[in-house]
Amino acid sequence: MKKLSPAELDGLGARWASCWSPHQVAERLAGVTTPWYVAAGWALDLFRGEQTRPHGDIEIGIPAARFPEIRDRFPGYVFDAVGSGCVGENATPEQIAATHQTWLRDPATGDYLLDVFREPHQGDTWICRRDETIRSRYDQIIRHTEDGLPYLVPELVLLFKAKNPRPKDQADFDGTVPLMTPQQRATLAGLISRVHPGHRWLAHL
Repeated sequence: MKKLSPAELDGLGARWASCWSPHQVAERLAGVTTPWYVAAGWALDLFRGEQTRPHGDIEIGIPAARFPEIRDRFPGYVFDAVGSGCVGENATPEQIAATHQTWLRDPATGDYLLDVFREPHQGDTWICRRDETIRSRYDQIIRHTEDGLPYLVPELVLLFKAKNPRPKDQADFDGTVPLMTPQQRATLAGLISRVHPGHRWLAHL
């Protein structure tokens, strides 16, 4: 794994500028048996039914052990393992096992197109990487848009965003919570209370 220099970190935005859209990802993953979902900011926009802000990248989540099926859908591309400001290009199995994120790279251009989160799980049960006691079946945490795009439920997206909210995370919270059902808001409040006791978002749930 190579530590990225400040200049390389600054250049990541340009390398992600041509990343795929959720629909483009879905086209490439059509027919896979691995459960997968759009994560992070794009997931909230899919829940809200419109793109509400620019997205610098696109992330999907999958069960870690099912990564080979996803990897095989991208011949001609390479996956780089990413963690703690380091990148392992054309990642080895050991680098993949030691990290959570995998960036799909076009070797011809050096551009990054997709970020794959390899999540902990037990069979068909998703396990939250922030608190392993939080577990759900995949069919309970994945929702679909009218045209079939799978996305992570907003309660869990916002739980992950709660750790260190940036301005865009706060904007995502402010724009999403009013569209959630009372049950969804109660679930989110319970999750945040459990993982981040005393969090400032709790007052708004």
